[in-house]
Amino acid sequence: MHRNLSESWKNILSAEFDKPYFKELTGFINKEYSNYQCFPKIDEVFSAFDNCSFKDLKVVIIGQDPYHDENQANGLCFSVKDGIKHPPSLKNIFKEIATDLNIEIPQSGNLEKWAKQGVLLLNATLTVRAHQAGSHQKKGWETFTDFVIEQISKEKESVVFLLWGKFAESKMKLINLKKHTILVAPHPSPLGAWRGWFGSKHFSKTNEILQKEKKSTIKW
Repeated sequence: MHRNLSESWKNILSAEFDKPYFKELTGFINKEYSNYQCFPKIDEVFSAFDNCSFKDLKVVIIGQDPYHDENQANGLCFSVKDGIKHPPSLKNIFKEIATDLNIEIPQSGNLEKWAKQGVLLLNATLTVRAHQAGSHQKKGWETFTDFVIEQISKEKESVVFLLWGKFAESKMKLINLKKHTILVAPHPSPLGAWRGWFGSKHFSKTNEILQKEKKSTIKW
């Protein structure tokens, strides 16, 4: 499994890779990718980290599971590859951005451009078997990604955490509220979007917080 992380992440995560649970997880993932079609591609599993260095990180968005259909997942939560139709949640994310910031909905659903500006797009589970949602849950990924959130909370200052939906909200306990800002909204899926996702203005609010902290804003 590709773990060619930048030095800034290696310093934070390398000891975690040596723990027994992660070795077990690695064995499970290698077996799954050998025997079944899984997403994202094996060399994109750590794309969230590859595209957003620990040093530059200033916003965290927490997802749950990668997309499990063909050619969608690219290792960043909510993101899809260039040229792929926007899934329903991403459509609603873009609709809210368009209203919030008065900008056009982008053609591409690839969110790498956010990641490169310091937005960590972190799924709690980093892999999935094709067409089987949740199939790689409770195999060790959650332990790893909880550790990532805890380390960000501990080592960084004034990060904005965007928690969308009940699952993401459950991660609040890992974050030091005295050091960081948490913005909470319903999940942008069609089920939750009309319960307060639309009108949440998380994108303008995030940029206002970053400005106050004298950090560069995100071009959403």
